[in-house]
Amino acid sequence: MAKILIVDDAAFMRMMLKTIVTEAGHEVVGEAANGEEAVKLFNKEKPDLVTMDITMPDMDGIQAVKAIRSEHPDAKIIMCSAMGQQGMVIEAIQSGAKDFIVKPFQKDRVISAISQHLGA
Repeated sequence: MAKILIVDDAAFMRMMLKTIVTEAGHEVVGEAANGEEAVKLFNKEKPDLVTMDITMPDMDGIQAVKAIRSEHPDAKIIMCSAMGQQGMVIEAIQSGAKDFIVKPFQKDRVISAISQHLGA
């Protein structure tokens, strides 16, 4: 069972992801609504994997990926983006994100992305 941090400014998206993740047998160790919270929670919880929304207030997902990876180069972060954000997804991958999943979430895709990056 992996420890997963879910980051999204929309509470219903976090809830949807939390359901998918817990049904797959993983533990959600925290939820954050913006990048600043994500960085703090990552440092506190040291999750095995993070699902990170790209567009958020205060600090966006790309800034958060850079901040987390600067202190934790091995961090496994999967970006979550809406359709039409390809440019931001590319920037996120260049910043150190391992993968991306597109909203609306498809349960199988979320689980396969998580499994792939946890080496399961």
